[in-house]
This record gives sequence, structure tokens and C-alpha cells, in this order.
Amino acid sequence: MTYEKMNFFAAQAWVDGAWARDVLLKVGADGRWSDVQTNTPSEDRSKATVLNGPLLPGLVNAHSHAFQRAMAGLTERRGDSPGAASDDFWSWRDRMYSVARRVTPSQLEAIAAFLYAELLDAGYTQVCEFHYLHNAADGAPAADPLEMSLALVRAAQTVGIGLTLLPTLYMRSGFSDAGLRADQSRFASTPASLLRLLESVRAQAAHLPEFNAGVALHSLRAADMAAIREVCSHAAGAGLPIHIHIAEQTREVQDCIAASGQRPIEHLLSNVALNAQWNLVHATHASPAELQAVRESGASIVICPSTEANLGDGVFDFSGYANGTWAIGSDSHVTRSWTQELRLLEYSQRLTRRRRNVAAQTANCASSAAALLQGALSGGSSASGRPLGAIRAGQRADFLVLDVQSAALLGVPGAQVLDALVFSSPEARFTDVFVAGRRTMHDLRPQLAQDFLRTMRALWN
Repeated sequence: MTYEKMNFFAAQAWVDGAWARDVLLKVGADGRWSDVQTNTPSEDRSKATVLNGPLLPGLVNAHSHAFQRAMAGLTERRGDSPGAASDDFWSWRDRMYSVARRVTPSQLEAIAAFLYAELLDAGYTQVCEFHYLHNAADGAPAADPLEMSLALVRAAQTVGIGLTLLPTLYMRSGFSDAGLRADQSRFASTPASLLRLLESVRAQAAHLPEFNAGVALHSLRAADMAAIREVCSHAAGAGLPIHIHIAEQTREVQDCIAASGQRPIEHLLSNVALNAQWNLVHATHASPAELQAVRESGASIVICPSTEANLGDGVFDFSGYANGTWAIGSDSHVTRSWTQELRLLEYSQRLTRRRRNVAAQTANCASSAAALLQGALSGGSSASGRPLGAIRAGQRADFLVLDVQSAALLGVPGAQVLDALVFSSPEARFTDVFVAGRRTMHDLRPQLAQDFLRTMRALWN
């Protein structure tokens, strides 16, 4: 696909981890930055579109389950799961299954399109969709094996967000189980069925420039190591990103030790060669030795602070992972804002360590907001399998225009706008969001909201 070449000018833009002044930005016919010039003389700006606010790179949402947007705010009462002895991840999961078992392809498309529009408005320009709704609602093979996957692809195309689709291997309900429970049958896949689905979707969506795909392994408890190796071998050969939920829950850690004699990340490291294609989602209960091994492997950890807090998972050892590659995801979508995710990540560290500016100290820099933003940007490219996360020649031209008239930013000196964006509320707005140099559409929002409302009524009324 050929894009329109464009020139933009911004008085202030986030370039190479710092604010730069008088920045001229050129978008090539491939939708990537062809040139970025700082301290540009006034005579060189005459033919550029002037952007009315500071520029930031677009962010990757590195972990999404789009269908779970339909249950945001609906699991916040004690005893939502009938018969549950306590409220924790496992009781929440029963409520989640009630949506997963019923949602139709058209409903999934409506939910995802509304969600993806929200993510765009919040400054995410690519979303990694960890997708395991493979079968029909009753668990039988779908008449069209691609129908749920293509619903997500259409949703992303409708709103203009980039999509990394991650079809997910899901074979058993636990380490000692031979298969899935009845309420998990919709998720069932094998290495063969998963790889057929992956390659079929890649073939059908090959013409879509902001689409790509990878693979996901639901968890160590959900697949045996031989199956994991088979899927990963295919992904490694094709250069695709690999994602896995791991060490999210203490019970998962205990079960893994009981089954293998090793902790989850330790067990994974003993059986596969981690590298920069790998993205370990959560890793909340990783040991210091495991975190060091992940850091040395070049793999990335995807932290999902709002979901981890909402589910009572625990707090990721951010300081213990200093200098490691990481990204953020909104996972269950109880919030759809990357600034909230970064704020919660920092505040969780402050609460557990009783110190301030933990991210700044961990990254050895002055600003916690800058350390958090740069960390999230650095891991996004690995998670998405795309050149994203910087205003730099060769990167996709995804960027956000910050509204400095937002209440949280009024009167804030330019050098500290990022600090206020992350740590002051109410949420500051973005006046424009661009993907591959193109402004995303706003006039679709009312129709997307109506479609989402009809879906919510069908699911819950």
C-alpha cells in the first residue's frame, strides 16, 4: 500500500527519550518516518502541516482480550461467582467464561471496534490481541474457523488501529489434566489447528498494512511442552512474536512446582530458548533469578497493572527487573488508558517500597514519567513485531498530539508536560492520533457506541 507523503511541524516532540524543539517530521510513501529534523529553521517549515501541541510516539497495547471489555465494571461485587469460597482470580475467571462462551462473531466485532476506538483515543496505536475464542459457542468446530479472528481484523480496520493478532494454543485445563473442561471447550486448539488458523489469517489479511500476526501460548498449565515447542519452532522460523501468560498467580506457581519441580519461568527456560521474540505476560510472581534470566535472554515482560490490581494478582518486581525490556497491556480493559497503566505501575512500587520516583531511580534518570514512557515504548516493538515506539526515521509514523488546554496540563512548563500527563488528573486529552501518518477517524464513534450498546444489552439483559 502507498501512503500520501506528508510533512508535519511540531514546536515540541518526544525524540530519542527527550523533548526536542522545532521538529520537522516527514512521512514517506511507506507510512514510516523518512526524516526527523530538530531545531528546524523557520524557512524550512513553510510547507509542513503545523500540529497544535506537543507530539508523543503512539504506544503499543501489548496484551488485550477484547471480548473482556464487555464485562468491565461487572465483576466488582462480592460473590459474583456462584459458590465461590472467596473472590480472587479464579472466581473472576468463572464470570469471564460466561461471556466467552456466549459471544458471537458479530458481537465480538462490535465489542472490539468500540474498544479499539477507545484505545486510539487514549493514545494506543497498535494492539496485540491474545485471541483464544476459536470455536463455536457450544465448543464444536466453527463452520468457518476464521470467523472470530476475522471479526477482530475487521474491527481494527474499521477504526484504523494497528493489530497484531495472536491465535492462542489452549489444550488442557491444568498441569495434570488431559484436556479441557466443558466450559473451556470454545478455546480448544492443537498445534496443527492453531498453525492452520495462523497461516490462513495471515494469507487473508496480507494486504492490510497495519496487520500482522504472531502466536500465543495460553500458559504452561494449558499446553504440554512438546506442543509448545512445535508452535514456537514455527513462529521462530517465520520471525513472529511469541506471547505467553506466566507466573500470574501464586497457585499457578505452586502447581507448576508440583508438576515439574520448577517455577514457571524456570521451567520455560529449561525447555525453550528465550530470545527477543518472546513476550512473557505478567510474570508477577517471578523470582529474582528468573527475572535476571529473562533480562539476559532479551525477552520482554508485558506488565498489565490495572488488570493485575483488579484481579488481586500481586505487584510485579519492577526494581528487580532493572534494565530489562518490558511493555504494557490493558488485558481485561478495566481501564483503556496507558497513562493510567503507567501511573498505577509506579504507585504500586511506591506503596510496596514506601519510596517515591521508583521508576526514575530504577532507570537512573530524573523523571519517573520519562522512564516509564521509554520503557513502555521499548517493549512495544518486540510485542507487536513491528517497528514502532519512536519518532525516528524507519519507524512507523504513529504519533499523538497532546492537548495542552487539558485541565491537568494548564500552566505546566513545557519541560514537565510528560510528568503532568502521567501523574496529574483528570486525564489529559489527545487532540489527534495518527497511525502511519494518517489521522484516525472520529466520525465513526456514535455508530460504534450504538453497536456496542446493542451487544451489551444482548449479553446482559
